Amino acid sequence: MSVSAGKYFCVRGPTLSVSDLLKIAVMTSRRAYRSDLSDARWALVEPILAAWRAARAEAGLGLSEPVHDLREIVNAILYVNWTGIAWEYLPHDFPPFKTVYDYYAKWEADGTTEVIHDELRRKVRKAAGRSAEPSAAILTPSRSGPPQRAGVLTGIDAGKKIKGRKRHIATDTLGLLLVLLVTAASVQDTTGGRDVVSEPAARHRAWSGPGRTAATSAASSNAVPGTA
Repeated sequence: MSVSAGKYFCVRGPTLSVSDLLKIAVMTSRRAYRSDLSDARWALVEPILAAWRAARAEAGLGLSEPVHDLREIVNAILYVNWTGIAWEYLPHDFPPFKTVYDYYAKWEADGTTEVIHDELRRKVRKAAGRSAEPSAAILTPSRSGPPQRAGVLTGIDAGKKIKGRKRHIATDTLGLLLVLLVTAASVQDTTGGRDVVSEPAARHRAWSGPGRTAATSAASSNAVPGTA
């Protein structure tokens, strides 16, 4: 049931707490989705995205004045991420799905997504009493099943009897993601491990899981002291 009369209301389906509704405060007339950013979370990423938009405008890369609010673009991306729907099924009260995907693709291609992720990781580490940058990495291979669509890179790991893909993951000692590499299942753990540590090896010492001795040696030779 959905009722709106004066100050009393309820929403259809799983209810949101009053505090959740107050925090979201999306600057549109649409109803809030559970995946929407709260004000506090938006405040963490807004400076980065505002700077991105300003830099594009200064470089003359924007063809016209911005039409869509960046917060709503992020909310739409999060909606797709949380629900797993195809882009074209994005609800109509969000910006057009082609516009949303265009922002998503640009942020992925130019590294903006990674900048946001790294900044959030630094904030979490500081809140936990750690240094902003980790001095150690933990390497872990992870298996995934066959892809959901054709044309995606796949392979077979004959030793482990796995068909599909592998995720080669490097995290800090808090479990926060540093690097994620997806390969065909036929790529050996040591090979994938070396590729994973090639990026953070200059900054982080690595501890490995099973089958990662070579990768650990490669990373450890470039270790720097500090707080893990």
